[in-house]
Amino acid sequence: MQYITTINYVIGMTFFICYIYQFIYIIIPFVKKERHTPAGGRNRVAVLISARNESSVIENLIGSIKAQTYPAELVDIYVVADNCTDNTAEIAESCGADVYKRFDDINIGKGYALDFLIRKIWEKKGENYYDAYLVLDADNVIDTKYIEEMNNTFCDGYEILTSYRNSKNYGDNWITAGYGLWFLRESKYLNYPRYLAGTSCAISGTGFMFGKRVAKELGGWGYYLLTEDIEFTVDHVIAGHKIGFARKAVLFDEQPSTFSQSVRQRMRWAKGYYQVMCHYGRDLLSLAAKKGSFSCLDMTLNIMPALVLSLAMVVINVAALLTGLLIGESIMPVIISIGEGVCNMYTTLLIIGGITTITEWKKIYSSPLKKIVYTFTFPLFMMTYIPITIVAIFKNVEWKPIEHTEAKTLGEITSEI
Repeated sequence: MQYITTINYVIGMTFFICYIYQFIYIIIPFVKKERHTPAGGRNRVAVLISARNESSVIENLIGSIKAQTYPAELVDIYVVADNCTDNTAEIAESCGADVYKRFDDINIGKGYALDFLIRKIWEKKGENYYDAYLVLDADNVIDTKYIEEMNNTFCDGYEILTSYRNSKNYGDNWITAGYGLWFLRESKYLNYPRYLAGTSCAISGTGFMFGKRVAKELGGWGYYLLTEDIEFTVDHVIAGHKIGFARKAVLFDEQPSTFSQSVRQRMRWAKGYYQVMCHYGRDLLSLAAKKGSFSCLDMTLNIMPALVLSLAMVVINVAALLTGLLIGESIMPVIISIGEGVCNMYTTLLIIGGITTITEWKKIYSSPLKKIVYTFTFPLFMMTYIPITIVAIFKNVEWKPIEHTEAKTLGEITSEI
């Protein structure tokens, strides 16, 4: 059974080799200054919101859009009430949004809803009326300068860009804090370093903008996998586009607060990663190897190796334990090796979470005690991805909505301690 220690060491070193560059990312914001982006020209923006039974939260999102410093006459709000059975459409319309109802129990998911909405907008306004499209989720709330900051980065030459993702309900429990800390880390120590280094950032669910040329090339939206955001990112990285990052454009969204909801959502994400790699993996690897595209390599590493290595680790160690029990050989070396691996993983994630908590302390709207406690639970939250990603391989996963109930205004979010 001593060979298991060697195998686990090899897997651990492979993890380290694959992701050491992300530790270099952590250093970049401290050593490289951000190029000053001057105020850009004024672009006409269509805000796209896909909402399914979001009557509890849609009003606060639209309110935060209407409270922007950006000229209101250049911002139009569009909502697709997607298979709604509540009064989401009526509330959105009463708040001043243009609303389109969609009922389709076959083509289900945000990708189909966005495509439907863009086509409706084009029927009404034409393909050239809006300079840019901003995609938000119904549970979001945005900072008052959000669109202004997104527009500035858009004017800096980025036809696709994403924003800083924060949380409405960070302090609810260890689950919401786990999500929140991950997204803060993704913003500060993945997308921001990518932006500073001149490589491509990655779209993460919500809070992203793309220009009319991109929309016209797509003929609408056109991405329908379970993780349409990752699919959108990878397709454009393969095409050679650089996705920008607007650090000062801050968005708040609601995180699932129950473990069952979290598992369902992350199961969809894991399955979506597999789908993206099946569809785009060959092109990503080809461009990374043949043309030296770091962006393609980065996206490949960001999506796949952790899933594969985690699966390999679990399968090999479970097989070793079962073999030892069947043949009567001591399984203590396996248990010790597993324990060492878990400790190393916990420590690594604790360092990542700790750095993020310290540097983003003022942007985490929760009590000091919760900030500290949830830093230590963050590794446990992340480690629950391992069984989820394994089950996702074999499970038929379908898109299902996550219930949102955190009806908070921007002032209520930022006043929490």
